Amino acid sequence: MTGTIAAIGMGLAVIGAGIGIGQIGGKAMEAIARQPDAVGEIRSNMILMAALVEGAALIAIILSLFA
Repeated sequence: MTGTIAAIGMGLAVIGAGIGIGQIGGKAMEAIARQPDAVGEIRSNMILMAALVEGAALIAIILSLFA
């Protein structure tokens, strides 16, 4: 039973990260469409935020695995 709950927790972490990264990418594309001059700055901020979201998801997966 514990393995099933851990698997559900891992799945929710992955789904949350996927939604978060999708929102980051979508909003970045909207920002680039509005201000094409700031492509480099928007892209670097987008990559940084996506990495932070993935890190949080990885921590959630590890915690649900070992909890």
